[in-house]
Amino acid sequence: MKLNKKNADILVPDGCDLSSALARTTHIGVGAHQDDLEIIAAHGILECFGSKDKWFTGITCTDGAGSARSGTYANYTDGDMKRVRLEEQRTAARIGRYSSMIQLGYTSKEAKAKDIRLEDDLIHCFKAARPDVVYTHNPTDKHQTHVATSLAVIGALRKLPLSFKPAMVYGCEVWRSLDWLPDDQKVLLNLEGRESLLQALLGVFDSQVSGGKRYDMATMCRWKANATYLDSHNVDTAKTTMFAMDLTPLIKDAQLEVGDYVLRLIDNFRTSVKEGLRTGV
Repeated sequence: MKLNKKNADILVPDGCDLSSALARTTHIGVGAHQDDLEIIAAHGILECFGSKDKWFTGITCTDGAGSARSGTYANYTDGDMKRVRLEEQRTAARIGRYSSMIQLGYTSKEAKAKDIRLEDDLIHCFKAARPDVVYTHNPTDKHQTHVATSLAVIGALRKLPLSFKPAMVYGCEVWRSLDWLPDDQKVLLNLEGRESLLQALLGVFDSQVSGGKRYDMATMCRWKANATYLDSHNVDTAKTTMFAMDLTPLIKDAQLEVGDYVLRLIDNFRTSVKEGLRTGV
């Protein structure tokens, strides 16, 4: 596969050729930064781990520069951080037994500028893999590189032939919870059964965890809080839950404006709050 950036990096953990690794892929996660996949696509990683007929491929769009750093990493340059974070993502792919791990190597500035090459690379990956399920950032995330990645994924999937489009596309939470989504519009993704694997994957990114951002603890706590605070009137049905936004309608209908779709969800939240205040329920 020919990718646009010279610094793009490809890993197939079990050593098979990339074409075969993509052809067997059923679930794809597309994250902005190294470690985003292990948050937004945790459900897909668990679905595929140890399976004979389900395989997860990860795609990271940016190069790892510009991240927060302290302690051991306080004096690291952007070049140092790019090398460290690339290798951390490779390690996570090995631990999670990903089918393949593709790091596209764009700068955050390029991603936020809607560089058409990013969308082009994603189209090539999607065509080669033809996944059933895609996970990415949701468009209401407050990190602009995450939003840009979400829009690039939506744009790429819209350009695929109908037979290549995934059955489900999920926009997942990182820099803003999706707790605000009305319950009937939340997608609940259960993460039961392999908590130790989740912790191992999140803990791989030492440049972030030891560098001043405890994404490992924050993410596990969010998932547990999601499960507990989902329903005030019934006992918990799960212990660890991701919330996601269903982005599939945006892929099926290319004429549907992303902003209109998202703002409609926000309006639904506004309406539910207004109704709660009116009734006192």
